[in-house]
Amino acid sequence: MTSEWTDWHRQYEPGSPLTKRLEVVRALIREELDRRPPGRLRAISMCAGDGRDLLEVLATHPRRSDVTARLVELDAELAEGARARATRRGLTGIEVVEGDAGLAQTYDGAVPADLLLVCGVYGNVSDSDIRATISHLPELAARGACVVWTRGRFEPDLTPAIRTWFWESGFEEIGFVPVPESTMSAGANRLVAPPRPFDPSVRLFQFLPAGERPADRARARARSVFAPLPPAASGGSRR
Repeated sequence: MTSEWTDWHRQYEPGSPLTKRLEVVRALIREELDRRPPGRLRAISMCAGDGRDLLEVLATHPRRSDVTARLVELDAELAEGARARATRRGLTGIEVVEGDAGLAQTYDGAVPADLLLVCGVYGNVSDSDIRATISHLPELAARGACVVWTRGRFEPDLTPAIRTWFWESGFEEIGFVPVPESTMSAGANRLVAPPRPFDPSVRLFQFLPAGERPADRARARARSVFAPLPPAASGGSRR
């Protein structure tokens, strides 16, 4: 039996909202690699899935040999998929860790990072965990690092608060992109404050149980809104 997250990845179909979000995330990653000065680059990806965002960009990017990356994914099947993808693309600087992306200690030895991906996280955790994660990102980031993140704009739309929390934590906004024909969005922010010492004891976030996650509740509301009307009572007619 496959996990819920393996099943979730099957939603990446041509033209789907998830695929459109992926294209936006890849564009933000590519733009950041383009603007970085020459030299080695460190990247980390939280809840990396099968790595199709970062790894597919690196596969064709001129900076591919400059980048070392740690991808953290708890699901064993997805983690193995990320390793296979890195191998197929000839990316030798990729480390895939099967572990809890919400624990700071999982990134020990891979930080400070120049590029941090927090994609597919904020729709599955509490608002307080989002704010806590953002507040601790300067402990994982190198000077001038870029964070690429995603969050749905479903009601209540938390993205204005998230953008403020980044600013309060020392990050300026590089870009914020609503994904067309969906409530999805992706953002990019650069650390302009000094980095802070790494604290491996921190718990960054914890996924909420299925059904309690903000993204799950939003999907449930959408289903209820578009549910078909019940059939007319026996003997009556509806026109």
